Amino acid sequence: MTARATGKRTLRGRVAVVGIGETDYYRHGASPDPEFKLALKAILAACNDAGLDPREIDGFSSYSDDRSDAARLAAALGVRRLTTTTMQWGGGGGGCCAAVANAAASIVAGLADCVVVFRSLAQGQYGRFGQAGGIGTISGERAYLMPYGVLAPPQRFAMRVRRYMHEHGVRQEAMQAIALASYHHAQSNSRAVMFGKPLDPEKYNASRWITEPFHLFDCCMENDGAAAIILVPEERAGDFRNKPAYVLGAATGAGYRSGAMPHNSPQYASASFEALAPALYRMAGIGPADVDVVQSYENFTGGVVMALAEHGFFKPEEANDFLVLDNLIAPSGRLPLNTSGGNLAECYMHGFELVIEAVRQIRGQSVNQVKRNDVAMVIGGPMVTPASNLLLGSGATL
Repeated sequence: MTARATGKRTLRGRVAVVGIGETDYYRHGASPDPEFKLALKAILAACNDAGLDPREIDGFSSYSDDRSDAARLAAALGVRRLTTTTMQWGGGGGGCCAAVANAAASIVAGLADCVVVFRSLAQGQYGRFGQAGGIGTISGERAYLMPYGVLAPPQRFAMRVRRYMHEHGVRQEAMQAIALASYHHAQSNSRAVMFGKPLDPEKYNASRWITEPFHLFDCCMENDGAAAIILVPEERAGDFRNKPAYVLGAATGAGYRSGAMPHNSPQYASASFEALAPALYRMAGIGPADVDVVQSYENFTGGVVMALAEHGFFKPEEANDFLVLDNLIAPSGRLPLNTSGGNLAECYMHGFELVIEAVRQIRGQSVNQVKRNDVAMVIGGPMVTPASNLLLGSGATL
């Protein structure tokens, strides 16, 4: 019996991804196009992928205060009627999956019929995310940190990761394996910024410390570009060019007092998924053993360790044994991870490139295709509040 027939409140099987698109990806400051044009290029590429007239779009969803205004995008694309515009509040890259959930919810609620979810970045135009400077006043968490020299994201998150490593005996090699897997997959991906630039353990270990325990290769890149997907109701899924990927579940939010300042949350050494992972699996009706491939946001590799454990793929004390390169690479690792290269080696599109790669895996179109590809998980930015996650599946999962 379908969710609609039972009246159950769920996204499972109700919405499908039918189009994906992206621009070329560039080093930060290297894009020849401004941010708004990048957004339009990605959206038009997604429309072309789906075989959809852009004028049929009636909604937009994004996150982290994306600057490409929905009404302006609608005018540029010739959208006939704009019916929904949603922006995920807070959490930075932790909102990449929530933006998909918000779009899906708009469709299920009847507010829209064809929603674009996107992210656009031109750091050369607007400034680098990872660089602190030119700030006249500060508030919130940063007011307790920046006066004492904790200026940039690596410094803030290193403390949480170091605490987790101490509590559970996680070694540097576990984080190294995550970086090696991302770079390994990028060498098959001509779109990746780090294509043709392989990484080995010697190079990883010789790289400079950014802030311990993060080497250079534990930290995400900074890039320009844009990426987009198109969502429609499940009854329309068969009307488009490519195999649909269905939303099985999504969750967003945070646990008890996870946003307590400064660095004073009860679950300090956490990726913020202890409450979200059970909600995700509950909506999707599956468990960790059913997941075929994972795209996990790597702002820093330590957050991936924490996020994977909190999603039940291993216990924290098992991280060193589980997180080895052979287990993390396609096609047949125990848990293929970041199969396009992820934030570390494909592009830092604020995590939205991970959503596109999850769709490719469901379609069977990845350059690092996994053997089992019915269920793909995306984990948004860890160690932030709110965070979010997403499960996509093939038609066989419904």
